[in-house]
Amino acid sequence: MSFLKVLLVETRRLLHRTQVQVTRCTGTQPADILSQHAASRLPDQPGPLRNWRSPRRISTPALHRTRHGARVRPLGYSTLLAMTWLISGCAALEAIITMPTHALPTETPPPSPTFAWFPPSSTPTAQVFLSPLPTPEMRPGLGGITQSDDLSDPSTWTTAASDQASAVIENGRLTLAVKSQVYMTSLRQDLFFGDAYVEITALPGLCRGEDSYGMLFRANAVAGYRFSLYCNGQVGVERVSVGKRQVLQEPMPSGDVPPGAPGVVRIGVWAAGTEMRLFLNDRYQFSVIDANYASGTVGVFLNSAGSTAATVSFADLVVQDILYVPPICTPEP
Repeated sequence: MSFLKVLLVETRRLLHRTQVQVTRCTGTQPADILSQHAASRLPDQPGPLRNWRSPRRISTPALHRTRHGARVRPLGYSTLLAMTWLISGCAALEAIITMPTHALPTETPPPSPTFAWFPPSSTPTAQVFLSPLPTPEMRPGLGGITQSDDLSDPSTWTTAASDQASAVIENGRLTLAVKSQVYMTSLRQDLFFGDAYVEITALPGLCRGEDSYGMLFRANAVAGYRFSLYCNGQVGVERVSVGKRQVLQEPMPSGDVPPGAPGVVRIGVWAAGTEMRLFLNDRYQFSVIDANYASGTVGVFLNSAGSTAATVSFADLVVQDILYVPPICTPEP
C-alpha cells in the first residue's frame, strides 16, 4: 500500500509538471491542444480517437505556431499519457532506489576454542619413603661347629640291604634306595643334641610325584620330627611316633625343592627350645613349635609313595651349637 500511495503522488506531481511545460512551450492549455488535435483527425484515420463519432468535421491546421515563431505539432493524448506514465515510473523507480536501505545485521561467529598446548598438571605430592628395616636374623645365636661328617665311615650310620630297600655308604655319600611303597631310614648313631643347627645336602636320583625324602631331627629309632621334601616341589613337617604321624606343617610349594630328579638341595634345621625353623639353600621357609621331643639324633629317610622305585643320596653333614635363649612371653595380669 505504501508503494501505491507513493506512485499516485508522484503521478499527480508529474502531470502537473507536464501541464506547466506544455503551457510554457505552446502558450496554450493542454486541454485545447488535445481537442484541436483530436478534431483534426478524421474518424477513419488510425489513432486513439478513430472510433469517436463527431457530428461534424472540424478542419484545423495540423501545425501551430508558438509565440516565439516555432511550428509545433500538437501532442496526442496517448503520447502525452505514455510520456506521463514513463516519467512517473522513472520517478517512482528513482524514489525506490533512493529510499534508505537498512543493512541486515551480520552474525558474529562464535570464538573458536583455544587449544591448550601445555595444560596445567597437578603438582605431585611428595612421597615419604621409609627406611627399610634390617632383615631379621632367622638363625640367631649360631656358635661353632660341633660335628662335621663327610659320610665316609659306614660305622657311624645305620645301614642295611635287602630286596626291598637298602642304605649304604660309598664314595662319601649315604645312598638310600627303595622299591614301590617302601619306607627306609638311616640314623647317625653316636650323636645326641637338643638345641642346634644341622645341615645336610640331598641329591635325589630317582623320584616322582608324591615320593618324599629329607631329614629326621631330634629323632630315635621310633620317633622324631620329619622334615619332608616331596618330588612334586613341596615341603612339609610331621611328628612321627611308633608308626603314627602328626602333621605340623601341611605340604606347601617351594621354589627351592627340586621338582623330581636329578637335583640338589641343602637342608638346614634351626632348633631352640620348642621352636624349629626350616631352611632350604640358606633361605628361610617356615617355623613350627612343638614340645614333644626336646633332644635326639639326626637321620635321613626316603619313601616311595607311587608305583616306582626311588633313590636319593646325602652328603656333608654339619652340626653347630646355638647360644640363644628364646624370649619368654610374660602373660598380662
